[in-house]
Amino acid sequence: MPVIDVQLAQRLKTAGLAWKPALGDRFAIPDRDLDEEVFVLSNMTVEVHTVPEGRVIGFNGTTEWALDDVEIDETVWLPREDQLRELLGGTFRELRRGTTGFEVRIDLLGEERVFAAASAEETYATALLHLLAAAGVTGE
Repeated sequence: MPVIDVQLAQRLKTAGLAWKPALGDRFAIPDRDLDEEVFVLSNMTVEVHTVPEGRVIGFNGTTEWALDDVEIDETVWLPREDQLRELLGGTFRELRRGTTGFEVRIDLLGEERVFAAASAEETYATALLHLLAAAGVTGE
């Protein structure tokens, strides 16, 4: 299943996109030589646990490498196309094929904007970055 790349996901996180981990969500663990690995939250092998120090993502039954858990702040959510579209909410108007990929049209307070990128996921993410900036949301 296509997902946005880690760099674009990191930009969303920095812009203030909050992740409420749910089964099936994909994520990466940057800066641990795992940037190219995509992990999936599952009730079988990767789960969110609440511990006294906060919430962590636990890796159950991993034998390939020693990683028991990682703090959520150390991860980057890689939202799927449907999740990105949902996050656009009522501003979303249309997704269409453009000349170089895909275009998303949103309407923010009566102002129509069009965003373009190579994939639908990237296009939704770019539009979402615009909304986060317009809302003044900041993750830092």
